[in-house]
Amino acid sequence: MVTLDRLINVLGGYGVRSWARVPSRDTELHSVVVHDPADSGTPVGDVLLAVGVRDARDAVDLAVAAQATVVLVHGSVTGDATRVRAESHGVAVLLVDPAVSWSKICGVVYGLVLEGRETGSGRGPSDLFALADAIAGTVGGQVTVEDRLSRVVAYSSLQQDADPARLDTILGRRVSEPVRRLFSERGVFRHLGTSEEPLFVAPSPEHGLRGRMVAGVRAGRELLGSVWVTCDEPLAGRRLRALKDGAEAVALHLLRFRVSADLERQVESELVVQLLEGTPEAASVCSKLGLPPETFRVVAMQAHADDERHAAVLLVYDRATTGFGWSRPGRSTLFGNTVYTVLPCGDDPTPARTWVHDLVRDLPEHVTVSAGIGGVCEVTQLPAGRQEADECLALHVTRPGAGPVDYDAAWSDILLQRLRTAAGSGRQPRRGPIVELAAHDAAHNTRYVATLRAWLEAQGDLGAAAAALDVHPNTVRYRMRRMSELVRLRLDDPKTRLALVIALAAVE
Repeated sequence: MVTLDRLINVLGGYGVRSWARVPSRDTELHSVVVHDPADSGTPVGDVLLAVGVRDARDAVDLAVAAQATVVLVHGSVTGDATRVRAESHGVAVLLVDPAVSWSKICGVVYGLVLEGRETGSGRGPSDLFALADAIAGTVGGQVTVEDRLSRVVAYSSLQQDADPARLDTILGRRVSEPVRRLFSERGVFRHLGTSEEPLFVAPSPEHGLRGRMVAGVRAGRELLGSVWVTCDEPLAGRRLRALKDGAEAVALHLLRFRVSADLERQVESELVVQLLEGTPEAASVCSKLGLPPETFRVVAMQAHADDERHAAVLLVYDRATTGFGWSRPGRSTLFGNTVYTVLPCGDDPTPARTWVHDLVRDLPEHVTVSAGIGGVCEVTQLPAGRQEADECLALHVTRPGAGPVDYDAAWSDILLQRLRTAAGSGRQPRRGPIVELAAHDAAHNTRYVATLRAWLEAQGDLGAAAAALDVHPNTVRYRMRRMSELVRLRLDDPKTRLALVIALAAVE
């Protein structure tokens, strides 16, 4: 909300001048409408942007029909009769300099009237919370702005008498699953996807839900999100119009945000790929990304949601890159079906694990995320950090339900996995003690390989090996003697014992 006086003063800096005398410059302005020559309907609002109108007389007629307080027009000044008509109906006429584009004027007016304030440059701020407050003040109800996935983008500051569903939505930063299922069953999302008309959602006491009025936020036919107003009965008249106008303002805001965010993501993604693939200009690239000259960890993430694998990965990428760079600790890219994030991180992997946990918490419950965290590295070592993250990610995939795998805790598992990979590619010797014992076990139903592994892991302690195998120590002693008769083990040689341990790990 802004006063007419403030609007006139700010627009004066853009070459806009007042032509007809206004009744009171203290009049508050709450809504903005745009004249559309292709629309036969008559818009109603406090500020009318007479786009396409070249004569002030026609603009005044449109303003009177729209019950507007002020009209802006690109046009020429006509006679006193038009001025008298405007003043008699309490319409302030603002003439826009022909050199100033409508796009700039629209940005300023929408920012001032619907977001309530302006930045130092005069343009309206990208503050959806202020816009939510402005809509709430006009419609007389608590407002929540959500995206297409029912995630909270902004909400009005008034929380008095808020119902439990609203509080849960704000605290959880998304609509709870039970309430979301209720909306789905009632066809709310289907309505938003197909209709431009606001919908009243009846209360549901068992879900802690008062009545709601919801309007879709659109860019053409594309649904960008929704605006929700808490109310006990359907909105009508001026309040309903305010909700529709507010939804249009939210659409403009979300489009501006998406364009700037998409551009930032594209630039960021290309720079992160350079770091992960290796570049002699790593320090310069790091500086362009706004990352501090510290040590880093690479986080690799994949996601699944039933059969919608790619959709889930896009959700993770969207969440990892939400907000502008300066507001996020890491920088991310989407490479194939994996999201990679470079995080400033020290020797302790806990901040990286916390970051993954917070990201997953904000995703829908049906999305499953696997994550691997590479070891700490300098900026020039990020390609190695990416390999470690990939290997940790592969381990996490085999451990559903566990937390993210970090290289510090899993380096031994990573080493063994590398050995198994090498063995699987034909690098394991085709002859030797382990191969021969395994063949003997297969042919004679013995357990020599398992016994040798237990003995080596127990470092020669017969009692510990027997306990691991759940047999008597004499059984272990007998098997070890029989193995020595079948193959040449040379267990007294440290190098041979190490080689046996490696060979056994590679065939697990």
